[in-house]
Amino acid sequence: MNKTLITILLFVGLVLSIISPFAGLASLMLVILVAALFSTISTLVQTLISGDMKRDAP
Repeated sequence: MNKTLITILLFVGLVLSIISPFAGLASLMLVILVAALFSTISTLVQTLISGDMKRDAP
């Protein structure tokens, strides 16, 4: 579950870096955005299919 949360946070950070006014190489960033979107969706689907709901309880 932690991998899923980290992936989502990295995706949000990537989107924020693309939206920011100082983002350079916008076309390259869009390609990276598509790849990150695909990776995020595949991670979420894998989590839903596998049902990996491990809790880090002491």
